[in-house]
Amino acid sequence: MKVSDILRVKGSTLYTVQPEQPLSEAVNTMAQFDIGSLVVMDHGDVVGMLTFREVIQAVVRNGGVIGDTRVRSVMDDHPLTCTPDTEIDEVRRMMLSRHARYMPVMTQKTLMGVMSFYDVAKAVVDSQDFENRMLKAYIRDWPVEEEAGERQALL
Repeated sequence: MKVSDILRVKGSTLYTVQPEQPLSEAVNTMAQFDIGSLVVMDHGDVVGMLTFREVIQAVVRNGGVIGDTRVRSVMDDHPLTCTPDTEIDEVRRMMLSRHARYMPVMTQKTLMGVMSFYDVAKAVVDSQDFENRMLKAYIRDWPVEEEAGERQALL
């Protein structure tokens, strides 16, 4: 399974923020849309990723307030990225190795979507559920040896 398979089901809604925007605006956007990340864009280029992890760290550093903090000062400016052709197993390994919960999906310099760890986990579980159903259906239709022997005797 590839990233493009998940994006096709997930949809193409993207939420972005600019690096010079106040962090408070970014947090309001995240709360309004119930999302855990925003892609940071500057002049059409992905320049970072802002997740709830960076927000919480910034709030703690600032004594419990956001204040006039800008997105640029707290964003991850080297986020992991993948392409629509990346295999889900590879995305899972990449996310686990960097403890990343969100990953922009890029086609060259174009942002195609965002993969979350939830998206990856759901895809894996759905795939395993489908495989289990197919195996159970196959086993249910498996002929019992006695029945097979009786059929041979009738022929």
